[in-house]
Amino acid sequence: MTTSVSPPETVPEEKAPAHRMPFWVNQRLGLLVLVIALGILFGVLRPAFLDQRLVLFPLLRDVATLTVVALAQLVALSVGHMNLAVGRMAAFGAMFAGLGYDKLHLPMQAGLLLCLVAGAAIGAVTGWLIARTGVSSFVVTLAMDFALLGLVSLMYSALTEDAAFTTRPAGIDALRSYSLADICAGPICGSPAVPQLAQFTVLAMAGLGFLYGCTRIGRELLLTGANPAAAELSGIPTGRRVLLAHTLSGLLAALAGFMAAAGTGTFRASIGDDFMLPSFLGAVLGGTLLTGGVVSVLGTLLGTALVGVIRKGLDLLGVGLESLNIYLGCILLLALSADRIRTVVSYRKVVRST
Repeated sequence: MTTSVSPPETVPEEKAPAHRMPFWVNQRLGLLVLVIALGILFGVLRPAFLDQRLVLFPLLRDVATLTVVALAQLVALSVGHMNLAVGRMAAFGAMFAGLGYDKLHLPMQAGLLLCLVAGAAIGAVTGWLIARTGVSSFVVTLAMDFALLGLVSLMYSALTEDAAFTTRPAGIDALRSYSLADICAGPICGSPAVPQLAQFTVLAMAGLGFLYGCTRIGRELLLTGANPAAAELSGIPTGRRVLLAHTLSGLLAALAGFMAAAGTGTFRASIGDDFMLPSFLGAVLGGTLLTGGVVSVLGTLLGTALVGVIRKGLDLLGVGLESLNIYLGCILLLALSADRIRTVVSYRKVVRST
């Protein structure tokens, strides 16, 4: 879903073209068509691309994890901020889960809860620093990224021998290797291409969709991102909303870290090293504005899926990692340009309607 803040005055009904769909609807349809078209193209060029177990299953597992990463960035962007420490927060949360499994022998659910609490806590600290000091989120989250890089590395060195927690509780192997084909209702089973790990992504999307689409707090988060000064004058506790946004961002980043660790089977310090670029790609391609005030939960999934399909398809076609990163960088540049164009067009429409 796409959620945005309505302008103070709307265009009179007789002037609004009834046949024209909102921009974000066109954008999501375009992303969906593009994902399907590229999937068919890569399937024709490399038939192995359509192999459900060997290609589509790991692809969708990565998409599920990176969608949660992008949702963590989306929450920060909703208030006009950014979270450059999203990868380190993922590693920080996953470290507590691994510690709980390895040293405390916790069951999988308890370790996941510990992971989420740690992620929410470090996100809350970040949000408190931003709200309390007034320093730019860019500076604070960049500093937090470096601080967590050192802290996580030191704790792994002190608590492990191989720089990784390798104890796996019951159930975590199923998350890594089981698909919906292993869940059956009588004779009907799910698809072998869809990993069970995707259930966390669905829950995260449903939660954020409800928050931004159906609650007052969600609308206040968007108003804070659209115009912080006006939001504060209207009685919205903007400092608390910034704190909440970064707390949720840290929680979702930790969830993504757990999903990444479950996908590889080990909890290590390098989790989240490559999360920052996908976090912006998925959110911005999906329609979330960098300036705040507009988010798209479903668009984030489609944006992340597009990047995942391009990455996997080009990899099967033999494109090297260096060239692949160039292509992804160009995609992000185009997405940022489109984001700026959307902002200017939306502003001009509001001006014309007043």
